Amino acid sequence: MLKDFSPQAFTMGLLAAFVGFASSFAVILHGLTVVGATPGQAASGLAALSVAMGVLGIILSVWTRMPVSVAWSTPGAALLAGTGAVAGGFGVAVGAFLAANVLVVIAGLVRPVGNAVTKIPQAVASAMLAGVLMELCFAPVKAVAAFPAAGLIIFAAWAIAGAWNRLMAVPAALLAFAAITVYQFPAGAFTSLPATSLPFEWVTPGFTWQSMISIAVPLFFVTMASQNIPGITVLKVNGFEPPPGPLLAGTGILTILAAPFGGHSVCLAAITASMCAGPDAHPEPRRRYWSAIMAGIFYVLFGLFTGFITWFVAQAQPILIEAVAGLALFGAFSASASAAFKDPDTREAAAVTFMVTASGQSFAGVSGAFWGLLAGVAVYALGKGIKRKI
Repeated sequence: MLKDFSPQAFTMGLLAAFVGFASSFAVILHGLTVVGATPGQAASGLAALSVAMGVLGIILSVWTRMPVSVAWSTPGAALLAGTGAVAGGFGVAVGAFLAANVLVVIAGLVRPVGNAVTKIPQAVASAMLAGVLMELCFAPVKAVAAFPAAGLIIFAAWAIAGAWNRLMAVPAALLAFAAITVYQFPAGAFTSLPATSLPFEWVTPGFTWQSMISIAVPLFFVTMASQNIPGITVLKVNGFEPPPGPLLAGTGILTILAAPFGGHSVCLAAITASMCAGPDAHPEPRRRYWSAIMAGIFYVLFGLFTGFITWFVAQAQPILIEAVAGLALFGAFSASASAAFKDPDTREAAAVTFMVTASGQSFAGVSGAFWGLLAGVAVYALGKGIKRKI
């Protein structure tokens, strides 16, 4: 195995881990905080996710000898941010995380269940994701309105770096945010510096039917549709034949272990998977798995510093880190919106899904994401049924 290691794989693994962590950790922190996590619990969730996805990426890549990249579910965190505070507190949200990933394990081990998930119209799933992301994507505009100079600097860093290299856009915005935060550091900030960098906190899960429907079901579908299935597709496009069932089951099992510490979802990577599975990782496909192994190692190392990261973020204006999170989701929003409305035959169902989800309205204590998915599937099935009769 060591003979397959290469400096090229090392470099690409480091880059993939940096891009994966830096471009979306703000979304994770924001999503966990919105559903009721304290700053300490949010830091714990971020650490648990980072360590879990690093460990799983190493295990799966060594086992399959394929560059299996693992990530946290950024769309899932965006879903949490759109769901809002959960009745019963963060423990109830953690119970929903567990339930969602039990479904992932079942989808991986029971083929008919996994096949049923793939039967959900892509347009409807994409429209639900676009509706979830829309509100977060307003954050950069709100940041400019609240703090014009700081908001514009962050946006300019994102735009300029993105024009040069798309993958560096969000890290550049993050660096701009960090510079602004250091410049505006409040007096006495260092008195709250955490004693440890690894802030694991146990959260006792709670279970309510509202959280199962509002969080668990949408989180399962969003993670499967926007991360797990595309992650397998990326590997296949690059010439690999991964075993989907065990990979999906592995992500679910690791999340079940991470959930009591605040982690919402570990899943197969999509964007960073392209980096590790492509020719830039190594000209020989059989040696590319080392890039995913190195990415996993660096994810674990980044996870060890989440206590300091969350402390640093807490010193800034909340809307500024929300702006970075919103910029990180621009690409996902545009891609999901494009996929939702591309096909004229499913456009009405996608529009219904998008509008219901984006409204943010809850009914019977259940979030709009679930009702949007349900409404879109109903409109799609109704249209198909009428067309068959005609």
